Formats: sequence, C-alpha cells, structure tokens
Amino acid sequence: MPSTPDWINEPLAVVQGLFGKSRTGTSPSDDAWKDISVSAGFSCAFVLLQVPSLNDVPLHYLKPNSLVKFRCLIQDMFDPEFYMGVYETADPATKTKELRCGKYRDVTECGVDYNSRNTVTAERQTFYCVPIPGENLSLTLLHSYAGSSQARVVPSTSYAPSRQKRSYEEDDEGDDMDTHPADQHGNGDCKRLETEAPSSQVGSASHLDLNFPLPGEKGPSCLVKVYEDWDSFKLNDTLEVYGILSVSPALSALADEKDASSSFLDPSESMETAEEQRVHSPPASLVPRLHMLYAKMLRHNNPLLPSVPLEDNSAFLSSTLRDMPSVRTELLSFFTHVLLGDALAAEYLILHLISTVYSRRDVLPLGKFTLNLSGCPTAASFTERLYRIIQQLVPSSFYLGMSLQNMNRMLSGVLQLASNTSLFLDETQLEPGQLDPTGVSNVTALGNLISWQKVDYDFNYHQMEFSCSINVLIASEGRSLLPSDCQVHLQSQVPPPHMEDYMSSIPLTAQLNKLRLYLSVARLLDYSISDEVTKSVEDDFVDMRKDDPQSVSADDLHRMLVVARLLSLSLGQTSLSRDSWHRAKHMEELRRSRVEQHKSVNGNEP
Repeated sequence: MPSTPDWINEPLAVVQGLFGKSRTGTSPSDDAWKDISVSAGFSCAFVLLQVPSLNDVPLHYLKPNSLVKFRCLIQDMFDPEFYMGVYETADPATKTKELRCGKYRDVTECGVDYNSRNTVTAERQTFYCVPIPGENLSLTLLHSYAGSSQARVVPSTSYAPSRQKRSYEEDDEGDDMDTHPADQHGNGDCKRLETEAPSSQVGSASHLDLNFPLPGEKGPSCLVKVYEDWDSFKLNDTLEVYGILSVSPALSALADEKDASSSFLDPSESMETAEEQRVHSPPASLVPRLHMLYAKMLRHNNPLLPSVPLEDNSAFLSSTLRDMPSVRTELLSFFTHVLLGDALAAEYLILHLISTVYSRRDVLPLGKFTLNLSGCPTAASFTERLYRIIQQLVPSSFYLGMSLQNMNRMLSGVLQLASNTSLFLDETQLEPGQLDPTGVSNVTALGNLISWQKVDYDFNYHQMEFSCSINVLIASEGRSLLPSDCQVHLQSQVPPPHMEDYMSSIPLTAQLNKLRLYLSVARLLDYSISDEVTKSVEDDFVDMRKDDPQSVSADDLHRMLVVARLLSLSLGQTSLSRDSWHRAKHMEELRRSRVEQHKSVNGNEP
C-alpha cells in the first residue's frame, strides 16, 4: 500500500499506479478502471490527520496536485460534465504509447493521441463549495489545531497559521458592503467582541468571483469535482472533502478561449449566458478545483466533539451525560446575568439553543423552537451584545438587523445557511416607514423559514423549496411581527440608568469550551417517551381542559411537549420523566402568565 507521503504529495502518481493494476487483463473500454479504490488507501485516521486544510492554509502555500481537505457547504450544483476517463499518450521520440487515467485531473499531459480508439469518455459532477457560512472564529481555530499536522506542503519560515488572511478577494477595496468581517466573525480583540455592536447593514452585493452567502465572508471557494455517488449529496450539505488540489493556469486560459469563442455565437444558440460561464469557469487562482477522493458528511462543525457518532463513543457519551446537569446550572446562571437577571428567559434561551429539526411529518418540521424574546431594551446595545455572547457559544451564527434599509434590499443568499446555524433577527432595529415589494418578499421568506423550515430558491425560470434546520431567535421590543414557536417577555431587574454599566461589566465565562460542548451534545442526543409517561401526559391534558376547554389548546400541548423534550435533553436525560414533564408545565404556566400580564398592561399590542 502507498505510504502516507505518497498520498499527500503525489496522489496522482498513486492513482495512476492503481489504474495500472486495475486494467491488468482488461481492455480500456471495460469499466474496471472506474472502480479504482482510492478512499481505502487514505481514509485511516493517521493519513487524514496529515492532510493540510484549505480552510486554514493560504492557497499559495499548498502544492498543486497535492492532497488537501476542505470543510465546506455545497452552495450550488452545476450540470454534469464529460472528461477523458482514459486516454492514450504517445512519446514523439520513441513512439511508445501508454494508457493514462484521466480521473482527478483537469488537464492531461502533453502528447495525447486524440484519435486513439482506447479513449474512454466519462462523466463527473461539479459542486460550487464555500466555507461554512458564519463559522465561529474560535472554533474554526480549534479545527486548525485538532491535529498536529497543519503543516504546509511547501515549507516556509515566514508563515504562521492565522485567520487574518489577505488572499483572494480581500485586496479589493471596492467592496461596498457595510458589514465588516470583524463584526460578524470576531476578527479582533475578544473584549471588543463582547461590547461592540455588529453592523446592522446587509451588503447590497457580493463579489461575483466568490459569491459567498453572507456579506463579509473570507476564505476560499472551490469547484469540487465529484466522480461517484453524487446523487447522495444535496444543496446546503456540509462536508469535509479530501481531494486533489488543481490550480493549473491552463484552466484560466481554457475559460478565456471559451469566452472568446462564445462571443461569435448567436446568443440564442448558447446554453449559458456570459455571466454563467464566468461563474462556472472562474480563474483557478481565485477558485481552485478540488477533485474529490473521499468526503464525510458533517452532522456538526464543532471540533470539540469526537469525529465518530456519539452512540459509537460510549465512554465520551457517558462522561458527558454525567456532567450535563452541573454544566447546565453554570450556563443558566450565566444567561440569567446576561438577560438582566431574568432566570425564566435564561431557561428558554438554553432550550432554544439546543433545538433542532429532528424529523418531518408531512410538511411539519418537528423539533424546531423559534424563540421571540420580547421586551428587549434598546439602550446599551443590548441585543447586539446578546448576539455577541451567543456567537461565542455556537459553531455558526449570523446577525440580521431588521432595519427598513436592510429589509428593502434583496437578501440574496443570506438564508442559505448550514444546518443548526443560529440566525439572530433584531427587530429593535425597526423604524417607522414602508416596506417595498422586496421588503415584503423578504419578510415572507423569513416567515416561511420560521414556520416550515424551508427556503425558496429562485432559479429565474422556476423556484424550488429546500428544507433546512435554522435556529431563529427574534429579539424585539413588543411581540414580533414574525411568527414564532414561543414568546418570552423579558423582565429586566436592572434599572435603565444602570444598563450601560451593567452590560459592560458582563464577564465572558472562562469555561467557554465546556459550554460549547454542552450545547452541541444536547442537540445530538436521541430522545424517547415511554408508553407510561405518554399516558400520564394525555391524562394531564384532559384534566387541564376540564374546567376551561379554551384554556389549553392542541397547540399549547404541542409546545409543552417540545419544551419537555428540550428540558430533558438539557439535563442529559434521553427520555421524558414525570418530573421533567411537570417542570415543563410549570415553566409554560409562568411564561404564559407573564405574556398575558404584559398584554393587559399594553392592550394595544397584538
């Protein structure tokens, strides 16, 4: 079997060797060459740890045609393309002919015999992939140091790993986006992160070259070439791709030739517009090609968790479950402080952060828990600071200030997020004014995302719905204009004159990694309800409706069951107990009483 350095530095040579073995006794037209087993050669953990990451090492430090990995989201899928799976080369001097494997490469060697009968045409798929949108910088750096192998393929004494990269699009100072990357992803001093507000502006355009879903994103985009099982992938999947890096300048030359030739064609005869051609064939220096050898789906992007599923790591799972009640107590105390002394709101914030869509029944997404935190003060940049703290705890997040200016812009791509991204909608940014048709469309899209966990994608000629699982938190002064699964009205224990000093003094806990691990594990746990507890819940529901049938509806029961599920998981319990059910009922009674009390004081509120 090839050694690790062979796989990393000379993967094409290894593939050619496997190709030579696979075609022994076969003709080139046979399909044996397609079954080259490359993943088995390097999928062991030792080899994977050695592979440098395109997320962390600048492109110009990576050796062309070497093995790299890329943690990414599938942003777009192009039409399949044809390539020479097998081709024949002829030495001009000796006239010697040799069959070559065309998989995992963009450009063939010189001396190709295009008239050879041994040429085999094959098909591959292309995905446009970007770094996972809104990734937490601190956790991203942990990805870098998860293995000791973030070594560069090209040695250098002048390079130190850093996310402060100046590459690709960053040197273009003409960007008119108002959201600075430091605002969204924390480049800068940690104290700044806690106290400064993110920009509430959403950019009106993004770079054509890289087309990131969120404004202010940095890092490489890649055209990932997929050779098998591409139907198993779907839009917005998050992957870690291991593949052969291709940055050949010939790719740009071919693209230029294609542009030049297409300019002489009748536009009605061309299948692609000029803009589509530029997107599908960008310069390799900006958008490298990555020929997939192996990929693993990411259930999460938290490097603090083991790479294997929880159920396959019993020792880690048992120790984590044992610690969860104490960690929850610490997190509850921290959130109570952050939420101005409101312990009930802190309880519901924890439940919101561990929620996820775990199943779908017809069109209904089960498990979602969109939280509307109403009563948020506008003083002391409270909502922005709250987002900063949440941003530090979750793997991926995005802040959207719902100002008229933002809502009346086309929010292109902003909702194309990875599963379990925390989307923070700040309604305190609203001001008097009129939503234009674009604004109405944006509000409708947000409502559909919240209610059905689906996002409509406009492909010009048709629209398609794609399912998602996005954790939406709405911060508002009154009740949100958007739908939600649960409204909690914040009761501040801090007098308004002291708000600024109070918020500025909030210390970010030193146990961040413990809290991050807790939130991710709670979301991944399995859950069940026994027949006995189910019967008890049904009896409770009947009793609650005896005195006043209108007091508790089927929707209220559904919400209580969701709260009970999340409460159990937050305590490290994978099944519902009677104690957790009664505690969930009590929490719901307190929450509903508070909301009703606020309505009676503010009778004009919807």
